[in-house]
Amino acid sequence: MVSKKLTEEKILEGLLDNLEEGVHIVDNSGRTLFYNKTMENIEGFTRDKVLGRMITEYLRDFTNEESTIMKVLGNGEKIVNVIQRYDNKDSKEITTINTTVPIKDGEEVVGAIEISKDFSQLKKLNETISRLYSSEYRNDGSDVFDDIYGISSGMTKAKEKARVASMSDASVLIYGETGTGKEIFSKSIHYGGNRRSKPFIPINCAAIPSALLEGILFGTEKGSFTGAEKKKGLFEAANHGTLLLDELNSMEPYLQSKLLRVIEDGYVMPLGSNKHIKVDVRIIATLNEKPEILISEGRLRKDLFYRLSVFTINIPPLRERKEDITVFIDKFIGYYNKILGKSIKGIDLWMLEKLKEYSWPGNVRELRNVVEFAMNMSNKDGLLTEKNFDSGILYRSSNKPSESTESEAESIVSRGFSLKKYLEEIEKQLVFKALEKNSYNIKKTCSELGISRQLLEYKIKKFNFIPKDYRA
Repeated sequence: MVSKKLTEEKILEGLLDNLEEGVHIVDNSGRTLFYNKTMENIEGFTRDKVLGRMITEYLRDFTNEESTIMKVLGNGEKIVNVIQRYDNKDSKEITTINTTVPIKDGEEVVGAIEISKDFSQLKKLNETISRLYSSEYRNDGSDVFDDIYGISSGMTKAKEKARVASMSDASVLIYGETGTGKEIFSKSIHYGGNRRSKPFIPINCAAIPSALLEGILFGTEKGSFTGAEKKKGLFEAANHGTLLLDELNSMEPYLQSKLLRVIEDGYVMPLGSNKHIKVDVRIIATLNEKPEILISEGRLRKDLFYRLSVFTINIPPLRERKEDITVFIDKFIGYYNKILGKSIKGIDLWMLEKLKEYSWPGNVRELRNVVEFAMNMSNKDGLLTEKNFDSGILYRSSNKPSESTESEAESIVSRGFSLKKYLEEIEKQLVFKALEKNSYNIKKTCSELGISRQLLEYKIKKFNFIPKDYRA
């Protein structure tokens, strides 16, 4: 029995120590019973320094009144997503979002569990994101729209509409799958218009929790929440310029409502303030899912959609404009020739056809990664050939993506690919597509694929996906 108990404790400890969130468990007096490794990293204390001690005994200048743990122990009520800013062991300010829940024995509160997410980097983001994109962007007299590549009819129409939009101050809504180039369209619209000398500030709505996004957009007054300082929001920072709201569909509905009011009234009110600040900001918003689906599911307010979609630009996915693949490959080869000091002249025709057969779930971004890999694997000159590319791209290619499963199976067998290898490549493609669709949000991807977090993280390591914007 003792052995089983020890095993269960070790399993629980191992599980909690490998969470990305900090976990802090206290008894009914507030003394620490458990403190996982993530909390050690967040606050800078080792476990042995805090076990058996109260927060106020090891955190300087931190009172019981400020502690969410002590509040929950006092009233027995759960606290969700509260922002706290305080100094860690090294007197460096950290920002956490805490959810604190009471542990009860009947009606008696016998302890509390606090789960903390470290968002200290968002303070830097709030300070540096307002650093304006250089006003020298394409100031050499050339056409900023030359940065939008593509000769297909879909891209030509989208580019023409973007040119017209650049000559107006009206809001723009851009829809396109992940990796299609929504940000380059946004930049071109801004720098091709009469606001080109003013700020262009992008913000990825999916990368920041709603609890912080509101303050980042509209600003904060000192004391509006624990540790809050008076800070200018992005609307003020982008005054007379353009604010790009990337992945708007990730914004909570209540924030969408506030955003609509700001757009219509032309005023912002910082958190904790009753003062209205007049702003003149052009909005460009992007969606990575179809607006009609988002509206029907309640994830996009219909009134906000109509207010933003004065100009609506749809960027077609790469699979629907295969003629653009050659254009992009040429551009990427030229770019990586300079970066890598090579003189690759192009790609052989057989390999080019194979790339055109592929469905490109990651769109242009995926194509760029594929070409970059091939360029690194190539000699200094000559053509890119099959041997330079990841073999997976060949397995995933199909001459007729829309043909029946039976025909596709016959084609696979005729090419001599093993069933095990083919199924693995299909699985790899599905995981990659789901990750890209959900902007590498692990929780959302698990839900879509119907698998556990542990299994998904195993597959990420197995298939060597190393996204820059990996998020829990």
